[in-house]
Amino acid sequence: TLAMEQIVNQAAKIRYMLGGRVSVPLVMRLPCGSGTGAAAQHSQSLEAWFAHVPGLKVVEPSTPHDAKGLLLAAIDDPDPVLIFEHKLLYKIKGAVPEAPYRVPIGTAAVRRAGTDVTIVATAIMVHRALEAALILAGEGIDAEVIDLRSLRPLDGKTIIDSVKKTTRLVTVYEGVKTLGIGAEVSALVAESEAFGYLDAPILRLGGAESPLPYSPILEKAAVPQTPDIAAAVRDLVAARI
Repeated sequence: TLAMEQIVNQAAKIRYMLGGRVSVPLVMRLPCGSGTGAAAQHSQSLEAWFAHVPGLKVVEPSTPHDAKGLLLAAIDDPDPVLIFEHKLLYKIKGAVPEAPYRVPIGTAAVRRAGTDVTIVATAIMVHRALEAALILAGEGIDAEVIDLRSLRPLDGKTIIDSVKKTTRLVTVYEGVKTLGIGAEVSALVAESEAFGYLDAPILRLGGAESPLPYSPILEKAAVPQTPDIAAAVRDLVAARI
């Protein structure tokens, strides 16, 4: 937040204001998210702030593979790219090729195919959505899980195609619910041909309207957990427009 002037008013705008003659090939890695007991000032998820700004690209990997691939793609990019890294994901392990490779900025990933409901998630919420999907599968609910990976630009096609197939949408993100990335995903679907396919209202599942508490119990309660996602999907599947 102390560098907002340099990021939002300078890096994001210089290419446009100088008619494309100058670029800002800047990559910023930004730890974010709750779960480490770091309290209100150090546990926020502010990626939606920056995704609102034209001129910035914003990505948020959920796997070690994508962390490397998006970082290399960001380094190649001539424009400023912000990489939000959820702190709880630093300890997870996964296959990462030694050779250089890129994960294209602006592409989402379908982490689990399904037919009954689409869950669009970011960062740690991708893993919780996958856990919820396994629980729901045992109850006969087949959830498709989409990992956004890129918040700006947003992969609208993958989201729209999924919703047209499943006819239901849940968005799950850790940032405060109001004006969060899930609102943009919801609007994208509402303004697309996928809207006519919906069999239930779109549901947003986001963080509490509060600073992040220091208390571990309250901190956990302030952001969606696996049981919250499973319960929300159950309600949505039971609902009809």
